[in-house]
Amino acid sequence: MTTNQVGQFAGKVAFVTGAGTGIGRAAALAFAREGAQVAVVGRTLADNDETVRLVTEQGGQAVAVVCDITDEAQVQAALAKTIDTYGRLDFAFNNAGVEQHKAPAAELAMAEWDRIVNIDLRGTFLCMKHEIPLILAQGGGAIVNTSSGAGLIGIKQNAAYCAAKHGIIGMTRSAALDYADQNLRINAVCPGFIDTPMMDRFTHNSEQEREKVIEQEPIGRAGMPEEIANAAVWLCSASSSFVVGHALAVDGGQVIL
Repeated sequence: MTTNQVGQFAGKVAFVTGAGTGIGRAAALAFAREGAQVAVVGRTLADNDETVRLVTEQGGQAVAVVCDITDEAQVQAALAKTIDTYGRLDFAFNNAGVEQHKAPAAELAMAEWDRIVNIDLRGTFLCMKHEIPLILAQGGGAIVNTSSGAGLIGIKQNAAYCAAKHGIIGMTRSAALDYADQNLRINAVCPGFIDTPMMDRFTHNSEQEREKVIEQEPIGRAGMPEEIANAAVWLCSASSSFVVGHALAVDGGQVIL
């Protein structure tokens, strides 16, 4: 399928998970602005459709793809739909994830541990596992996995989330070495506190709780989804051509406190 888009990613295809809201939606819009055709991947069709509408409104091309990333068959089907629609895959932003219900480590329910690790770590791995052959078939490209500031430091009462996000970084670095000599660069982005629906849930929609969170940001504010999206686009671009296996903190200085 041809496109009349212009930009550094013209003629390329990006697969973005968690694209129905927040960082994923901002990333879908950012990739489209650079000329990429975008697979908007998420669990909720209405959210995906809204992202597609926004992409189309700005002159881009996108297709909505419903997918639960913990289900390998659904991941494979989502990628197959992307290939059927656009004929190729060049970039993937594996961004889908969920936050943990806070609890001290010894009080963390095993069901909650399993939920977080299954979505945040296993789901990211399943996407990457099945994206890699498709990107290699095009002669290379880039994958960006969303870790977190919690993948670089410890966060109180978040043992499962920290374990999963640390795991994403280790997985990213290992896979990056597997394919660095095949023109496939794999990196991770590590957001700080970002103004998204996840932030609202994390702070229980409490302005007081929100202020406590923002106090942890040296920059004095929460990040915006577009700031993470821009980092993901950069990590897929020729401007980062020598960046391999890196975990890029985009966090307002939080992890160097």
